[in-house]
Amino acid sequence: MVVDFAFKRTPAYRVASIAWTGPWKDATIRRNFERVAQWAKTRGYGPGLWIFREPGTRRWVTGVVVNARARPEGTIRIRTLPATRVASVVFDPEVISPAVVYHGLTDWLRWQKKEKKIRRVVSYREVYRGNPWKDKSAYARTDVQFVVRP
Repeated sequence: MVVDFAFKRTPAYRVASIAWTGPWKDATIRRNFERVAQWAKTRGYGPGLWIFREPGTRRWVTGVVVNARARPEGTIRIRTLPATRVASVVFDPEVISPAVVYHGLTDWLRWQKKEKKIRRVVSYREVYRGNPWKDKSAYARTDVQFVVRP
C-alpha cells in the first residue's frame, strides 16, 4: 500500500459532537461515537462522516457530520468546522501502523515548516466514512488530517 502525504482543502463540516476530558480510552471513544450517530439517525439528520478530534490536551471530541437543520440537545453540541487547509494521509491501519503514519506526517510537516510552506500546525483529526468499528471499508480508509496555516 502506498501512503502519500498531501495538502488539500476540506469543506466546512457541520458536526454534532460530544466532548469530554480524561484519558484516551477506545471504549469511551466508541461509545460516544455511537451515541452521536444514534442521536443523528433518530432525528433524521443522517450521519455522514465520523470525525475524531483532540482540540486540547487530554480533551477529546467525537462527532458526525449532519445537515444544516441540526440543533443541539443535551450533551450533543453542534459546531461548524470551517473550510480549511489540511495535511492529509489516507491509509489502512491493518496494513500500516498508525504510529508510523503519525510519526511520518509529523516529520514531513516539520520539514514543510522549515521550507516555509506552512507557518504552523493547529490541530489534528481523524475522519472516517462510516463507523470504523462496524464498517471495515471505513476503517481501511482512515484519513488523518492535520490543520495547517500557510
